[in-house]
Amino acid sequence: MANDQTQQPVVFLSEGTKRTRGRDAQRINILIAKAVANAVKSTLGPKGMDKMLVDDLGDITISNDGATILEAMAIEHPAGKMMVEVAKTQDDEVGDGTTTAVVIAGSLLGNAEKLLDDEIHPSVIVKGYRIAAQKAKEFYAKCADDISFDDVKGLRDIALTSMTGKISEAAEELSDLVVNAVRQVAEKENGKTVIDIDQIKVEKKVGASLQDSEMVRGIVVDKEIVHAAMPRTVKNARIALIDAALEIKETETDAKIEITSPDQLQAFLDQEEAMLRKMVEAVKKSGANVVICQKGIDDMAQHFLAKEGIVAIRRVKQSDMDALARATDAKVVSRVQDLTKEDLGSAEIVHEKKVAGDDMTFVEGCKNPKSISLLIRGGSEHVVDEAERAVHDGICAVSSAIKVGKVVAGGGSAEVEVAMKLREFAKTIGGREQLAIEAFAETLEIIPRTLSETAGMDPIDTLVGLRSKHMAKDGKYIGVDVFKGSLTNMKEQHVIEPLSIKTQALTSASEVAEMILRIDDMIAASSKGGAGRGMPPGGMGGMGGMPDME
Repeated sequence: MANDQTQQPVVFLSEGTKRTRGRDAQRINILIAKAVANAVKSTLGPKGMDKMLVDDLGDITISNDGATILEAMAIEHPAGKMMVEVAKTQDDEVGDGTTTAVVIAGSLLGNAEKLLDDEIHPSVIVKGYRIAAQKAKEFYAKCADDISFDDVKGLRDIALTSMTGKISEAAEELSDLVVNAVRQVAEKENGKTVIDIDQIKVEKKVGASLQDSEMVRGIVVDKEIVHAAMPRTVKNARIALIDAALEIKETETDAKIEITSPDQLQAFLDQEEAMLRKMVEAVKKSGANVVICQKGIDDMAQHFLAKEGIVAIRRVKQSDMDALARATDAKVVSRVQDLTKEDLGSAEIVHEKKVAGDDMTFVEGCKNPKSISLLIRGGSEHVVDEAERAVHDGICAVSSAIKVGKVVAGGGSAEVEVAMKLREFAKTIGGREQLAIEAFAETLEIIPRTLSETAGMDPIDTLVGLRSKHMAKDGKYIGVDVFKGSLTNMKEQHVIEPLSIKTQALTSASEVAEMILRIDDMIAASSKGGAGRGMPPGGMGGMGGMPDME
């Protein structure tokens, strides 16, 4: 509202509040989203480059993983934060394809900007994108192939495809470990395969090389055996898991004990010793030769256990206790007195090993462990960290493939195929939504385009070649071979990806693009300094070096 005489606008916001409206708001948000997508775009694919990020404490992160990079960038602008959420959602849901999701979201908004310049309303674009996303998922499903739990070679190809971009050396060895680990923890429930990837414990230690990484059919506990007199190796281990302390409890209320003679003191100490002996006797009686305790073990109790030849480990994490229970088939006992032979778990061997200067206890050779450990080694801390991220992505990719049972060819082949089908579908849609669907199809081709750029190929020639090859009857598997710099049948090259990674990336990317397109007014609340808290002056928070939009 404005006064007819003065034409002075009515101010209804507090002083210092920053407001951006209409086309400007859309332009800023799209610019930020594109900048975030461009920040991770060059990491896509096996030939993608790494990013080095240094935080305010001087800690360095070197990574190729989209979610890791965006989280470490500490982006302030609200639209930028929404793009980070896309990567996080992708990571949480399927564990891989984070860069793909962000790049597609950025490209969707870039193409939407051209349509906005052509005077097409944001609501029309949003509607077109929604139809296109739904159809694209259907087309992906149609060009997908089946994969089963028993197809070990196919699952290995999936792990290798997921991990190759992050770690070039030892990717084959690690992909074997990943597939074996996922298959080991898988369980059948009501005819379905259920995989809890939290049951794969990834332990990382600097030293040796990536090739020295191993899968332990059991659990690696980052603790040492408590007493020097205890054996360092126990074969045919019978394991007791206790979540109570092997110590004398203190009274819960303040208590005062008066001792007036040496005899009373001796009797007091004798009673303590007798109680500890009783605990150790209970352990011995159960037949256990290994005790793993979640809480503390008294020095005297350690001595008695050592005399009986029983190995003990103390202060083990709750998560490790649960994993040990699943791996050894033991039951966690809360009272030592209640420990029986039926509560014990078993393992072929329990032994202490020195790994990278630290003593660790290996509980190995469990019969059919439903919780296992992967020990990741590497020459430096940064190598080990990136290997751990690669292994996580590989585990998620393999488990996603098993759950859904569908895979598509990689190297951008599925994207080109779906884009072509979307263009044909767009012709059947009347109205301006057709333009948005065509823009969506063009967006999907950003994946093969980016892959060709990172491989040093000409992106335009690559896209033209891919389109012509996909027009042929048997061309749906043709994609970009970044190692040979040519267009090849990606299925024959064993480059395959789970269908769920593609569909989740489409869902996340299209939803965030639609949400950003619908924003036509940004109001940043004022702070004491007068500048907007959510958006510093210029509206470009957290993206240093970007142009000022004022």
